[in-house]
Amino acid sequence: MNKTELIDAMAADAGISKAAAKKALESFLSNVEGALKKGDRVSLVGFGSWSVSERAAREGRNPQTGKTIKIAAKKVVKFKAGSDLGKAVN
Repeated sequence: MNKTELIDAMAADAGISKAAAKKALESFLSNVEGALKKGDRVSLVGFGSWSVSERAAREGRNPQTGKTIKIAAKKVVKFKAGSDLGKAVN
C-alpha cells in the first residue's frame, strides 16, 4: 500500500474527503517527525513505537575494491511493533 492508497482507505473508512484524509495523514507524519527530531519517543499502544537510536562510527569494506572505508556515526529511526499489530500479522 502506498501513500495514495492509504489516503483513499482512510477517507473511505472515516467517511471524509480525500483532501481531509491527506491533511490528517500529513499532520500525523509531521508530528511524528517533529517528536523524533527532538529525541522524543512516539508510542501508539497496541500498534508500536518509534524511537531514535545512535549508530556508532565503524569500518566497512568497499565490495568492488575490498578497500577499508570509514562509515560515519549517525542517528537512525527504529520502529518496534506492538503486541496487537504482531498478533494481527500472525
